[in-house]
Amino acid sequence: MSANLSPRTPAAVLWDMDGTLIDSEPLWLDTEIAMLDRYSIELTDEVRNSLIGSGLRAAAQVFQELGVPLTADEIITEWKNGVIDRLRATAPQWRPGALELLSSLNAAGIPSGLVTMAVREIADTVMDLLPSDIAFASVLGGDEVQHEKPHPQPYLLGAAQLGVQIADCVALEDSINGLRSAHASGAVAIGIPHTIPLDGVPAHELWSTLAGVHADRLSERFRFHAGAVATTGRGELA
Repeated sequence: MSANLSPRTPAAVLWDMDGTLIDSEPLWLDTEIAMLDRYSIELTDEVRNSLIGSGLRAAAQVFQELGVPLTADEIITEWKNGVIDRLRATAPQWRPGALELLSSLNAAGIPSGLVTMAVREIADTVMDLLPSDIAFASVLGGDEVQHEKPHPQPYLLGAAQLGVQIADCVALEDSINGLRSAHASGAVAIGIPHTIPLDGVPAHELWSTLAGVHADRLSERFRFHAGAVATTGRGELA
């Protein structure tokens, strides 16, 4: 562990994936537009923004309401295949500072868990793109939860996978739905806005970037907020 780290560090750091770890939102958008174009349906900015960070089943229902004549499973399968194909065809666009923070956490002995609403197959594809010296201790996909973000269950399950208490965790999120999920779970929730602003969304802090953030700073902010999290209580699995 780094000599600069206090003995009290987060038990784990729980990461969102799309927009927080990797800039994959354009890949999702390309896939979604390709589907809608096939049925001559326009994707408005309002609908596009509402989909960021949402669960795939909720997003598929929106597409059905727009007029896509497919089942939810068919929509999700097409999205999954399109995003995976695009991930494999292009160099990964990691969010600024994300890999450096992951490396710092690994070196400090603080495990990282992935909590994404993308299906597990997409998450595993992204994990395969990580540099060989960086690893997540656990991965939770959106098809492995009963309740999607903004429900707190994904983060509660992410902590449970690692055998830690959610109030001892930091959660990193870039979306409204994701940040609401993280905050409601009882984690120290930090928002890093990317595509849409997060002003007014419940959070412990908003950061403009992860660039320059390492395990010692994350631990310091965790210690600052952890007492308040413990006082307000922890989320419960539903």
